Amino acid sequence: MAVEFLGMLPLIAAVCVLLWQSALLGYTYIRAGNAADEGARQGAADAYGQSPQERCASAAREDLGSWNGDIDCGPASGGMYAADVTLKVPVLFPGFVDFPFEVEGHAAAVDERATP
Repeated sequence: MAVEFLGMLPLIAAVCVLLWQSALLGYTYIRAGNAADEGARQGAADAYGQSPQERCASAAREDLGSWNGDIDCGPASGGMYAADVTLKVPVLFPGFVDFPFEVEGHAAAVDERATP
């Protein structure tokens, strides 16, 4: 029985790694979407002190935590304020090595500054 287990161990390990990587891919989509949502919400808010782009980028970066990504904020058509967050998908754990493809999160909120 021990020999059979040792023979199956590489297959079991490979399946576990593939499952973990699939979960990490899904989590990257969630992180990008949530950071874009937070950025759009803060950029659309009617607040004083910082520009909407600064508020948007700051909120998105704070939501990302230690993950690095590209954040693009700005007004969108129809009285909306949009935020786009682009993250690279990590291999096995964030901060080590990234896959060559990116995940994008997009969100928009009603621009409170534009409404009368």
